[in-house]
Amino acid sequence: MFDLYTWPTPNGRKVSILLEELELDYNIIPIDIDKGDQFSEKFKSISVDNKIPIIYDHNEKIYIRESGIILMYLADKFGKFIPSDENRVDTLQWLMWQMSSVGPIFGQAHHFLYYNPGKSEYSELRFKKITNKIYKILNNQLNKYKFVSGGKKGNYTIADMAIWPWIARHKRHQVNLNDYPSVYRWYKEIYNRPAVQKGYHVPHFEEEIPL
Repeated sequence: MFDLYTWPTPNGRKVSILLEELELDYNIIPIDIDKGDQFSEKFKSISVDNKIPIIYDHNEKIYIRESGIILMYLADKFGKFIPSDENRVDTLQWLMWQMSSVGPIFGQAHHFLYYNPGKSEYSELRFKKITNKIYKILNNQLNKYKFVSGGKKGNYTIADMAIWPWIARHKRHQVNLNDYPSVYRWYKEIYNRPAVQKGYHVPHFEEEIPL
């Protein structure tokens, strides 16, 4: 059994999607970051930086923070969605690419293009340009392979689960997925997975999944 402290953000959704894909039982503990729940004394006692998501593994009696590490922990624990052969390194490379490039850059794109348009033309142009570069990198990879990691024999992995919720916010990036046909093909295939549909709407329904 697991507890999941979360909110409907890309980082929160990547973990709830994996929990659903693994068909695990878990308790959902909403942390409303819009109301400041992440700064409550209770949450601060388990979070060093007031960030979601966090999971608690009741069997191991351990809290785990940082979404990328949570994905690795669960995938390794249950032996699914992470290769055990030479493709493991490739999967982890793409997972780290999401953590180091996709998340930080798209987060800035959200801030300037979606939440604060007109505040800084320089910042809007800069992060829109870098965001489109990231889409091009992903599209080039998906031109060659069905999923982001593991080459021609690659399967759906935690790398896909980490990247996909960020692409689900493509409208906030002012990106038309038709401009990146291989990303769009991949995005729709993952969109159609029942666990993704369910995990996206944790801890509650916020919006229909954009297509």
